[in-house]
Amino acid sequence: MGKVSIGMRGWRFDEADILDEDGDFLPLAQMPEDARKRMIRLDVIYNAPCHGCWLIHGDDNLEACNRARYVYGEPLSEVILCEEHEPDFVYWFREEGGDDHRGSDDFAEAFYEWFLEGGRAPEGYEGMEYVETDPSDLPKPPKADPDEHGDLMGDDISERVGLSDEDIANADVDFGAEYPGRK
Repeated sequence: MGKVSIGMRGWRFDEADILDEDGDFLPLAQMPEDARKRMIRLDVIYNAPCHGCWLIHGDDNLEACNRARYVYGEPLSEVILCEEHEPDFVYWFREEGGDDHRGSDDFAEAFYEWFLEGGRAPEGYEGMEYVETDPSDLPKPPKADPDEHGDLMGDDISERVGLSDEDIANADVDFGAEYPGRK
């Protein structure tokens, strides 16, 4: 078995750590701790706004942010990025000292500071190269139990933009409705 990315590029998993011999996801409890933490965080950050876009547009203009497609760093100190800003991160990591923050709690903050100070990759700088795979070839990942893994499930977008559960309940949005484009 090889390595595989789930949902977002960047974090790679040993297939044997997350999939059984039939290609189905293992229960979270059977995954090694690092893989389990990353799987739980992926469920939280998948389709969240790109951090580069968010640093530019802020909470008041989230609709202008691209969806993140890449994740780097460690759970709870990860940086999530869109296609446009992924090369900026790779440049920072490789050329501007970002590697010095690898594994540290200030990893994401260090990137944010560099980015906010105008740090960007030079024109034409390439990001990482990834093997193309079809995400629909993988089964649906297991859901985490909030009572057991709530510490990894924070950083919900509603928390970041200041929406309370009451605000969401009063928003007159039917989260169970079938909207165009949703399957």
